[in-house]
Amino acid sequence: MDLTGERTTDQPNRQQLHRIVAGLSDGVILIEPDGRIVWANDAALAMHGCSEVSDLGRTTAGYRRHFRLAYRGGRAVPADAYPMDRLLAGDAFEDVVLDVCRTGHPEPDWVHRERGFILNDADGKPDCLVLVICDATEAYEAEERFESMFNANPAPALIARIDDLRFVRVNEGFLELSGWREDEVVGRTIYELDILAGAVRKEEAKALFGKGRTVPQMEAELPLPSGGGKLVLLAGHPAEMQDNEPCMIFTFADLEPRRRAEEALRQSEERFATAFRFAPVPMLLSSLDGHRILNANHAFLNLTGWSYEAVIGRRPADIELWETSATRREIERRVSESGSFRNHELRLKTKDGALVTCLVSAETVTINSQHCILAALQDISERKRTELDLIAAIEGAMQDSSWLSQKIMDRLAALRSPEKTDVAAVSLTAREGEVLALISRGKSDAAIADTLSLKRTTVRNHVARLYAKIGAHSRAEAIIWARDRGHQIGAGTSD
Repeated sequence: MDLTGERTTDQPNRQQLHRIVAGLSDGVILIEPDGRIVWANDAALAMHGCSEVSDLGRTTAGYRRHFRLAYRGGRAVPADAYPMDRLLAGDAFEDVVLDVCRTGHPEPDWVHRERGFILNDADGKPDCLVLVICDATEAYEAEERFESMFNANPAPALIARIDDLRFVRVNEGFLELSGWREDEVVGRTIYELDILAGAVRKEEAKALFGKGRTVPQMEAELPLPSGGGKLVLLAGHPAEMQDNEPCMIFTFADLEPRRRAEEALRQSEERFATAFRFAPVPMLLSSLDGHRILNANHAFLNLTGWSYEAVIGRRPADIELWETSATRREIERRVSESGSFRNHELRLKTKDGALVTCLVSAETVTINSQHCILAALQDISERKRTELDLIAAIEGAMQDSSWLSQKIMDRLAALRSPEKTDVAAVSLTAREGEVLALISRGKSDAAIADTLSLKRTTVRNHVARLYAKIGAHSRAEAIIWARDRGHQIGAGTSD
């Protein structure tokens, strides 16, 4: 007697088949040629959420009422294309993937991978229809999670199958990076869209890809649909996709901004080199560490008489560039402490030993990632000689100076040996700058007090501090000091 209660001549064979498949992890459902579902193992029942064979619907028509099938992607399976109905029509099949949803449930409950075959009797007529089911729910859920994460990942990426070297996945990040469309990438081989052609170690990368081994990070030129390429950082990581299919996930980082920055830097440094070389002002470039001369322009070489080859790589001390070693140490100290200085009067020594009076300014700069000192020199020797000649003429015309006031004598002495004060070191407060500006406009202390809403004693205190800072003894000297130095009124810190 079979499972339907009827005696059959092949009962021992059916029972033997049941015993063989009962413990399989794959689900097995047996269907009679008339459409009755007569047996199912525990795995098949569990894959449908059933406890009894009758819960499957008893017949293929009942199965369709109990369960709604759809292809992957959501398209409903027509009634005559249900796996059981295909077997009834004599159509054996392999590897059909379906979403299985219990009637009344809004979402699929399982993903089945099914195959069906027909057992014939001795006369070659269908005797038993066998439906074999594999529960692929977890695998496809993992695949969906991966797909969602892969597509949402902002890092550009694509996936290639190792067996046939075809691209099977591409995310939005890669499409935005490259400008390709998805249908222009998926299905093509690496020979048609060669992402490794512009790699710095192309042959190594292709060999590792073919063996399914990690492709280390390397720069590459990603081909673009418009022609040309884009500089990227590329890496490949082996992975297994659905059905344990070996693949390679390629990820990319856009290096084009870096290339543009490097190109802009290169052009900037070229412009600097050109301006430096042909500047009419003598200029010297030396290393901050060690103070070795890195470059000197034509004006500097003309001023000093040295050749380019004679100074490059040497230190100022090696060629005795300054009047004394103390001068050189003072320059190095100023740069070390503040990073720059302006209009410092120094005496430069030329190749033949002549001394040249210069106003020297220096600034720390970074060139080719190296910290340097850029110095500019202004030859004021002629101006100094003119001043000395003027003083000599005055003194010659006034041999008898007994009638000159002490003040005039002091001024002549100052002209002969001017005090080397550092203008940049004089720092006025905002209030002192305002007072100096009003003094320069001829205002009296009383007028300044009215203008600034201050007491006269407060104004006198400001004036006294101002005179002490700039070395003046009268309003006239303060006005001359401000005008000679182009003083920026109001620069300073508020008191």
